[in-house]
Parts: sequence; C-alpha cells; structure tokens
Amino acid sequence: MSSILDIDLDYFNLIENPEQRLQELLDWGDCPIAFIVEKHHKVYSRWKDRVKRGTLTQPSHILHVDEHHDMMDQKRNTNIANFMYHAMRTWKNCRVHWMVDTPIDSPAMWLDNDVWKSFSHRFSLGPNRPHGWPKPDIVSICTSPNFISNDLLQRLLRSIQKFMTGCTGEAYTGNSVSRRGDRTPFSIRLQEVQARRKQPEESFADAVNLTIYRKYLTNKD
Repeated sequence: MSSILDIDLDYFNLIENPEQRLQELLDWGDCPIAFIVEKHHKVYSRWKDRVKRGTLTQPSHILHVDEHHDMMDQKRNTNIANFMYHAMRTWKNCRVHWMVDTPIDSPAMWLDNDVWKSFSHRFSLGPNRPHGWPKPDIVSICTSPNFISNDLLQRLLRSIQKFMTGCTGEAYTGNSVSRRGDRTPFSIRLQEVQARRKQPEESFADAVNLTIYRKYLTNKD
C-alpha cells in the first residue's frame, strides 16, 4: 500500500508565510514532486495510471492539502469538484485526511447519506497531519491558476524548484517564454515533447516539466 501527498496551491491563499509552509510540507515528505497539473482531477488519472502500470501500489493514505475537499458531487465523470469522491470510491481501504485550516463545509453536505456513511470512518480533516501519518511515496501538485493569484503562484513554484527533479507536467504550446527576466527563447512545443517519448522516461519527464515550469515563471508586464 502507498501514501500520496496531494497539494493544491490554492490552499496557500489564506496561509501566513505560504512559501515556508509549502517548503515544510515538502521537506517532511522527503519525496520529489512526481507531476504538476492545472486541473486537480487530472492527478486522479495519473495515480490510477501508475497503479495500473505497477509503479505505485494501491493508495492506503492520501494527504489532501487543499482549500476544498473535492467531494462536491457524485457524477460519473471526474471533475475538479469530485475527484476525491472517486478516489475514495475506487480505493475502498484508503484513508484521506483533508489538511485545511478553516474548512468551508463538509463532504457530508454534498454526498448521499449512505455514501458518506461508508466514507466517514476513513475521512478526517484538520490543520495538521494525523499522528503517525506515513510519508509519501508520491507527491502531486495542482496549480489551480483560476483560484490563486499569479503572483502567489509564481512565488510558490520558485520555492519548490529543488523538489521538481524528474517531475512531469502538462505540456504547453505557444510563444517563447522567459525565466526570471531571461528573454532567451524557449520553443519546446507539444509535438517536440511527444517525440521525446522515445527517450528514457526521466528525460521525457524533465522535458515536459521544464516547459510547464518556465511557462509559470514568465515575467508578465
């Protein structure tokens, strides 16, 4: 069984010293970031894919660091509001701790009574990790650009650079971008990244990650 550290950067909207808090979480996890997504439900498909391929055992623990619990409906298709419902439904022995300082509501408000009853003994919430919570085997991050200011997003991404070795992200296409004021053109596009699949997995991961990381560190006027 495995443990997942799942971080949505919108969690840090109302947190004092957000960069420090994020660093503390990742230092505790002591595990490189596996991938970064913009829409949070995409991590669920990444987790399932790794379980299917045998590179991750079925999760027994998910530390869900997020402003939202992401169990707001029971629709068949996953979306940003319900993917944790699907995770708990898929992995029936998995415990989920929603790390949140001020919960906006409870999954009990959104789920059918019988569903919540089956989940509630495996679900907890609070501002701290439960005692004895296992360190992660995998770390995923969601940037949620529609729920966080660009300034805070860039600050957080700069602060986690050292944890991003071998990380994959959603590939970006478009114009050249820059990093920390450096206007050197960076023109890796989706087609070029896809072509790199012929290389070892780590090389492909680094290529995709560099694209997403430089995209977010673009200086905007």
